[in-house]
Amino acid sequence: MAEPARPREASARRFRITAFSCAAFVCGMIGAAYASVPLYSLFCKVTGYGGTTQRSEMASATVLNETVRVRFDSNAIPSVPWTFQPNEREVVVRLGETRQMSYRVRNRSDREVTARATFNVTPLLAGGYFNKIQCFCFTDQTLKPGEEVDMPVVFFVDPDILKDADVGTLPTITLSYTFFPVEPKKTPVADAATDNQASGRL
Repeated sequence: MAEPARPREASARRFRITAFSCAAFVCGMIGAAYASVPLYSLFCKVTGYGGTTQRSEMASATVLNETVRVRFDSNAIPSVPWTFQPNEREVVVRLGETRQMSYRVRNRSDREVTARATFNVTPLLAGGYFNKIQCFCFTDQTLKPGEEVDMPVVFFVDPDILKDADVGTLPTITLSYTFFPVEPKKTPVADAATDNQASGRL
């Protein structure tokens, strides 16, 4: 018959199991943080979660006289040293009307910064009727030190929003963007050496 584990050995075993579990949890959270933006993009596109807008390749074929107010919000987390704000805080558009607006972005730091924006629309039910023809979201944006650019958004609100009893009276729709940092892609050492040799032969 096996001898029961001594109290000290049992305590040490529990400690090792707990330490291993904590380390695995931390590693998992770090991995999730780096993958959060692309995973969020995929999740929203598949499920329509969180006021995800629709993507359209062309303008609406119908334009109505009914209007809706669209507001624009901008955010950048502290690790993205950018000034980021809409050039227009809000606009009034007719349903089905194609409208272009833009966000002004400036890199306040003394280094090159790459970031990527996620977005959402509120109220959430309006997201299914907010169609973007052109957008900078979910695409890496790189700004050099002090660089300032305008990033355009082209959109329209689908007239079918009037047929949705759950939306009720036409709401004020808010389109909100948030920039997250993205680590720039590094050229492998071997490839860089090959490129330098090729450049030297030219």
